Amino acid sequence: MKALLCKNLGMPDTLVCEEVADLTAPAGQVIVEMKAAGVNFPDALIIQGKYQFKPPLPFAPGIELAGVVKEVGEGVRNVKPGDRVIASCAYGAFAQQVLVDARQVIPLPEGVGFDVGASFLVTYGTSYHALKGRAGLKAGETLLVLGAAGGVGLAAIQIAKALGAKVIAAASTAEKLAVCKANGADELINYSTDDLRARLKELTDGKGPDVIYDPVGGRFAEPAFRSIAWAGRYLVVGFADGEIPNLPMNLPLLKGASVMGVFWGEYVKRQLPHFIQDLGEMFALVGQGKLRPHVSKAYPLEQGAQALEDLLDRKVVGKVVITNM
Repeated sequence: MKALLCKNLGMPDTLVCEEVADLTAPAGQVIVEMKAAGVNFPDALIIQGKYQFKPPLPFAPGIELAGVVKEVGEGVRNVKPGDRVIASCAYGAFAQQVLVDARQVIPLPEGVGFDVGASFLVTYGTSYHALKGRAGLKAGETLLVLGAAGGVGLAAIQIAKALGAKVIAAASTAEKLAVCKANGADELINYSTDDLRARLKELTDGKGPDVIYDPVGGRFAEPAFRSIAWAGRYLVVGFADGEIPNLPMNLPLLKGASVMGVFWGEYVKRQLPHFIQDLGEMFALVGQGKLRPHVSKAYPLEQGAQALEDLLDRKVVGKVVITNM
C-alpha cells in the first residue's frame, strides 16, 4: 500500500509518498481502506513535532477518514468487512490502509459521501463539543467566531445557528466572509478593514458577544476578549496563527468571564460515550439540512503535502480532503 510518510520532522515539503507493507488487524482493531481523509491543522503541527502527541518516526499523519472496512481483528462486533465507515485515529489516516481502534469506527450514514464523512469528525466534533458541551451556548445568545472561514469556523457557524444563536463571523477577506454568510452568519467583520472592538460594540449594542470561539490565537485574541459580554465564555480551540496569546488575567475578573480550553482529542479518549452521543445528535442535524460540511477541494494522496501547505498558507476555505479513489 501507499502512505504519505513523515520520516523527519519538518514542513509539509519533507513528506514523501512511498510503498509500505500492508497492515493486519490485531484484536479490537479495524483496518479501513481510506477513500478520503480530512486535512486538519493538527496534521501540520504533528509533522513539525509541535503537537501534544508525538508519534515515533516514520509515520503517516492524518487523524480522520472515511472509507470501507477491509479487515477486523478478533472480538470486533460493531463493524464488518465491506461496511462504509468514518473513523478517527491519533495518526495514520494519510495512507491507503489505516489501522484504527474499533471503538472509534462509526457507520457512515446512507447518502453521505466519503468526502463529507471525512470532513465531519474533527471539525464538527470539536465545534459541537466546544459550543454545546463546554460553553453551553443557548438560543438567543451571540457568538463571535474568529477565523470563521476555516473548517472548524464554518462548523461553529452552522452549529450555533442550529442551536438558535446569533453569529458574528470574523475573517480576513471579503471572499471568505461571503462563504461565512452563505453558511449562516448573521453579521460579518473583516479583520483587514474593520476595527474589531468598534465593530463588535456596534453589532451587539455595546453588550459584547456571550461566547467567543477562537481557533486562531494571535493578535486578535486580547481585543476580542476585551469585548466579551459580562459572564461571557471564551473558547480556546487552537492557535492557527502560530502565536499563543498572553491574556492579562485581570480581564476575566473584570468581565466575570470564563476561559475554557477545548481539546477534542482528549475529550474523545476520556468521554467516548459522550462523543458517540454528540455524533448521533449531529447526524440528526445533517438529516435536517442544518449541518453541511463545506469541502472546497480534494487532493490525491500523492499531493497530500500540498494540501498541508495550502492549509498553513491560509489558502483553504472550509475543509479540504486527501483522496484515494
